[in-house]
Amino acid sequence: MPLLRIETNVALDTANAKALAAKASHAVAGGLGKPERYVMVTVQPGKPMVMAGTADPAAFLELRSIGLPADKTEALSKALCPLMESAIGVALDRVYINFADVPRSHWGWNGGTF
Repeated sequence: MPLLRIETNVALDTANAKALAAKASHAVAGGLGKPERYVMVTVQPGKPMVMAGTADPAAFLELRSIGLPADKTEALSKALCPLMESAIGVALDRVYINFADVPRSHWGWNGGTF
């Protein structure tokens, strides 16, 4: 049920995008203490993006999950920002993350909701 969406202005080939998605999936599962089989990660590279007035490498991440505890967001940020730096060269201060706790009734799966 966690969904991490990664948008970046860094161009990535398919292999590097898949590798980033796999690393991010592992980080999200570990950070939330949820089975990785429920984690979904999308990577959208090469997006036009300006941050702080420049088009230097940047990334916007959105993590949505049912029951996303506010006390875990800082640790998740500490895991995901360095991942963006090591995996695709985006400096820590050029990553924004939006965390969203989604009510069970607003998350559909397998023909129903959670």
